[in-house]
Amino acid sequence: MRRFWSQMFLGGMSGILVGLVSMAWAEETGSVPPPLPARKVLTFYYPWYGNPKSPDGSGRWSHWEGVDEEKKQIASSTNYPKLGAYDSHDPKVIRQHAEWSKQAGIHGWIVSWWGRGDFTDRAMPRILQACQKAGLQATIYYETVRGQKTPENAAQELLEVLKTYADHPAWLRWQGKPVLFIYARALDELGLDGWRKAVHQIRQNYPQGVVLIGDQMSREAARLFDGIHTYNTVGHLKGRYVQEVRDWCEEKFPSWVALARKENKIATLTVIPGYDDTKIRKPGLKASRFEGHSYALQWQAAIAARPDWVLITSFNEWHEGSEIEPSEQWGDRFIGITRVWADRFTHPGKPE
Repeated sequence: MRRFWSQMFLGGMSGILVGLVSMAWAEETGSVPPPLPARKVLTFYYPWYGNPKSPDGSGRWSHWEGVDEEKKQIASSTNYPKLGAYDSHDPKVIRQHAEWSKQAGIHGWIVSWWGRGDFTDRAMPRILQACQKAGLQATIYYETVRGQKTPENAAQELLEVLKTYADHPAWLRWQGKPVLFIYARALDELGLDGWRKAVHQIRQNYPQGVVLIGDQMSREAARLFDGIHTYNTVGHLKGRYVQEVRDWCEEKFPSWVALARKENKIATLTVIPGYDDTKIRKPGLKASRFEGHSYALQWQAAIAARPDWVLITSFNEWHEGSEIEPSEQWGDRFIGITRVWADRFTHPGKPE
């Protein structure tokens, strides 16, 4: 009962705070503030795996190395998928991923994308089809500027993505506008000045409007893009014990949300179940899963910081050991943990 009344009080206070913020905005600008984005849970999704044994797949090996089905080991993967070394082009695999995502309370995928015609791009039509049937949304994660690293090339590639995919019913949208995520590598290739030119060209040539979320937690990035995010927090969480993970998140997450709020942009926070890339990099990085406790504490701190969207790194980046997809080692534990916390995030005030 005490918990119930505490939630009621906090829910009422949050409504009052939103009202005060709206009044202050109106007084300062003379206009009504734009509505906050609906709370979403999104996960980074990797469609780059291939297995020639899959009859409905890509017809070749991609990304998996040293697969031993009997021992359930993959040389290039930290853990072993419950589905085995699957093919990302296989519709059955994509449908299963969509089903697990729905079970986890995830609203959509941020799909790793490496250019038109690339292996990842060829999976997009099937991904969008599966997402539409499952009631999920999808967008791309723009990983790198191909060819010459120029604003013109970046703008042209993203305009082509919008032209090809953005009208699909399953494409991730906010206020009717398609959403695109841009990875730090691509940001670094042009710098913020270069991206300022690219963004200008995109908006000029796509008058319908687009929502760009940049991978950099800075005031400059918040001013340039429509929202900011970070892909991975392992650099901050490596070597930390559970209590230290919670302390870091409670200190850092509110400041990241404040960066976006100050510029009236979409605020996101990223949570990771764990991380281990020591099979593919030397010496590599590692952040322990602590049986799921670290992940839960990150979620708790993220919800307390009140972002618009929570991002999960990742659904299936097996090489870096950050997946929540069911595995031989963890079963569906991280799908279940995600379900609990995603529900608390998207339904604030709901009795536990």
